[in-house]
Amino acid sequence: MAELKVTQVRSAIGIKPKHRGTLRALGLRGIGKTNTLPDRPEIRGMLARVPHLVTVEELNSGTAGEA
Repeated sequence: MAELKVTQVRSAIGIKPKHRGTLRALGLRGIGKTNTLPDRPEIRGMLARVPHLVTVEELNSGTAGEA
């Protein structure tokens, strides 16, 4: 399964409370903090709400045993 590396690049100060809550739900607590999350529709939806605050990198799992 693919994973997403999400990094907060802008501050949550002065942004809408919904966006701040979304950052918290993604496990981001400050600028430069990174979290690795599974690539699921729920996560993609949260990322779509805060694209101006985060950067996203796709990581391949790299395991040879998966079908």
